[in-house]
Amino acid sequence: MCDETDREVGPRRVRVIGCGAIAREILAICEAGRLSHIDLTCLPAIWHNRPEKIAPGVRAAIGEARREGFERIFVAYAECGTQGELDKVCREEGIERIAGPHCFSFYSGNEAFAAREDDITSFFLTDFLARQFDAFVTEPLGLARHPELKELYFGNYRKLVYLAQTEDAELQRRAREAADFLGLDYEYRLTGYGDLTPALRSA
Repeated sequence: MCDETDREVGPRRVRVIGCGAIAREILAICEAGRLSHIDLTCLPAIWHNRPEKIAPGVRAAIGEARREGFERIFVAYAECGTQGELDKVCREEGIERIAGPHCFSFYSGNEAFAAREDDITSFFLTDFLARQFDAFVTEPLGLARHPELKELYFGNYRKLVYLAQTEDAELQRRAREAADFLGLDYEYRLTGYGDLTPALRSA
């Protein structure tokens, strides 16, 4: 499995700098694929709501990895709303990142996601967001205190789509409750890990 404690750098070891919101998935892929050469470090998942922090945070993590002796580094972040700043950092540092505009896309498979025309009015959850819906949606947007804001934030959405990485009845229940809370139709799609798996295997 991914080793987050053993920092001895061997010739094949790769530092993966990932979003905390996909840490569980990265670890699962590493364990299943016996990717013991991957050394994972994650940045705060809450930056999902503060994308301006991602690019400078990744740059700092790249610097730290190089100080630790890692020559091979891979960024497990999609564009994630950084408005091009993350790609700028990757270009300047000579580092590759996983392709895609966001995790919803690479979990679905970037080509498949781009080909869909019925998701313009969809709000997406992943396993992580199904678990952390209150912490990442309800509380930051103040929806519990001000339910009238739901129409302001979600009035243009028509359905909540749960892009599931695992088959988990409890997470399906939570996702359906989130859809009901927001007043949206509910759709379930089991994506698995999508493009994240081949990206890590080739890192």
